[in-house]
Order: sequence, then structure tokens, then C-alpha cells
Amino acid sequence: MPAWAKSLLSAALVSVLCFSHAGPGQAQTSDLVSKNAFRVCADPANTPMSNRDETGYENKLAELIASKLDLPVEYEWYPMATGFIRNTLGANRCDVVIGYAQGHELVQNTNHYFTSVFTIVTKTDSALADVDTLSDPQLKDARIGIVAGSPPADHMARNGLLGSAKPYNLVVDRRYESPVLELLDDVKSGETDAAILWGPLAGPLVKTDYPGLQVTPLVKETLPPRLFFRITMGVRMGEKVWERELNSLIRRHQDEINQLLVEAGVPLANDMGDAMLEIGQ
Repeated sequence: MPAWAKSLLSAALVSVLCFSHAGPGQAQTSDLVSKNAFRVCADPANTPMSNRDETGYENKLAELIASKLDLPVEYEWYPMATGFIRNTLGANRCDVVIGYAQGHELVQNTNHYFTSVFTIVTKTDSALADVDTLSDPQLKDARIGIVAGSPPADHMARNGLLGSAKPYNLVVDRRYESPVLELLDDVKSGETDAAILWGPLAGPLVKTDYPGLQVTPLVKETLPPRLFFRITMGVRMGEKVWERELNSLIRRHQDEINQLLVEAGVPLANDMGDAMLEIGQ
């Protein structure tokens, strides 16, 4: 799993289960899993996903899942950076990371509950507004913002776009610095012509704060590295019963989860990342 996943995909969603042989909150899980609260490990400054104000879409997903369990939500706040898992999930201070990329080696993944892709963000009235691939000739003379080290950088290099690109930091403490907002602000101001950004970050922010911008999913890219990722919840290694319970709730409430994400502005792709899901709002 690439290092960028630890920062950009740190927390994207949630869902968890119905119990067949136990009352609310009384699952047959590991002794470490709380039976009194839905304990979530989260970044306190990772808008639009999670924040201390609990207005991010992951916060809303946590509330949705907790309501199915008839439990209150409790947070263990910690910046999504080196040591996040060790100091939260690994320290038994919480029981679930709401959004993690499938296959991440530090956690045990549930089944994925959404798939999304990287996107290109442009002004709605820009000459680049119809661009939907990084091989489009219209990008040759464009200045494009890109998070250094993220997968789309390889595609940009292949297409000769890095020479005039503007790089942004990959790993930061979002309490003090936000490269995502810098990327979008620069497109808005004209400092750059476009930005390449992970869809679950770009979509919600553009929807709420950047009415003059548009988000186009890059679902037509076929060469590696892949630009789509399946998002799961992360639990402690070995907690198979808890994982199965979460998988059950994901399955039972997938429609509600999808609707919440769509309303937030998250672009949802099919499992192969080559087409967008059509979900009514």
C-alpha cells in the first residue's frame, strides 16, 4: 500500500452490523471491543472526512452505524500520520478506523463499502472542463497541481506533464497545514489550471465551498498505477468476529451508506473503478 494512503485515504467511511444472537451492543467480539460505545479512531482535522466538530461525512457515518447498534459514538482523536494506528487502535483506545484503503498492512480490513477514484478539478468555465483523461492533449500546456508521491504523478510523468506541474506536500499535520485546500484555492485563483485530487476529498469540498469548480473522475485511465481504491473499515488484527459483524452491517445498510456519501459529494465508482455508480440523490 503506497504511503499516500496513510494521509489521503485515512478516513473515509463507516458501517457496522446487526447482531443475531445478542441485544444492542452485546456482540460476541474480542474483549477489547467496547460494549458500551462505538469507539472510533479519527483525525481531528481531516475535513471533509472527519473533524472535532463532527460535521465530516465519516462522522455522520459513525452516527449512522452507532444508531444501528444503539450505542453512543466516542472518539479517540489523533492526527493521521506516523503512529496513528499504534497510538489509537493498537493502544486499544478505540475499535474501528472508519476509512482505510483495502489491503493496508497495519489493520485488518472489513469488506469494502465504497470504491472511488482520483479526479481532475477545473473551473466550470475553463477550456479544460471537458478533460477526463491525463493523456488529453489540452493538458500539455497546463499547470497542474498534484500531491507529490500520489499515484496520478506517475500518469502525469508518462504524459510529460510534470515539468510544469506544481507539487504539494504529501504528509502534513492537517491541524496546521492543508495541501488539499491549497490545491483547490490555487485552481480557484488561477494560480493553476487544474488539480489532481482523491475524489472523496475533492468532491465534498467543491460541493460545499467551491461553486465555480467541477470534479471529473478519472475512470478512463487504464495503465498502472491504478487510480481507484476500495475503502474499508480497519479493526485490530485477529478480531475476526468484530470484522464479520461490521461486514454484516455494511451489507444490510449499504443503500443508506451510499446515499449519505452521495449527499456529501463523494464520487462513487464501481468495484473496478472504470465507471461511476448511478445513485439517486
